Amino acid sequence: MKIFGIAGHSGMGKTTLLERLVPEIAARGLVVSLIKHSHKAIDIDRPGKDSYRLRESGCKEVLLLGNDRWALMHELRGAAEPSLDYLLDRMMDCDLVLIEGFKHGNFPKIEVWRAAVDAQTLWPDWPGIMAIASDTPPASNARHRVTQGLAQLDLADTAAIAAFVLAHAVVR
Repeated sequence: MKIFGIAGHSGMGKTTLLERLVPEIAARGLVVSLIKHSHKAIDIDRPGKDSYRLRESGCKEVLLLGNDRWALMHELRGAAEPSLDYLLDRMMDCDLVLIEGFKHGNFPKIEVWRAAVDAQTLWPDWPGIMAIASDTPPASNARHRVTQGLAQLDLADTAAIAAFVLAHAVVR
């Protein structure tokens, strides 16, 4: 299993890129999975559903199986968030795990950056950023830090981004 990260401020288009990147890589015959870290409270269950009621009753984990998919919900109940390694150990066998988030993880990443959002780059403060994927040349915006030495990728060129990811993904 190899891993590679997609980083960027909120609103930069990370999910939009991932929606294009996953089928591009899968079309090359690879099995792709994803871990998305959110700083928001998430809930994949709905109040009133049996699984929700049972989870709220105090279960540590609830596994929900339906006709098309299954999901394992694990309640932290005040415990610390698990590490990326812990989560990767629970992933099914695949060729590549794309990771959105885990900003302090020292694994290779592309930063998605768009001038319209008007925010500084995460690079060089986040470890592992090897390239900037942008819809405009990053140097054209005063809020962008000098990115000398980083690969510059066209955000619209999904095939080139996929090739970069596959060339730089690391075995975990």
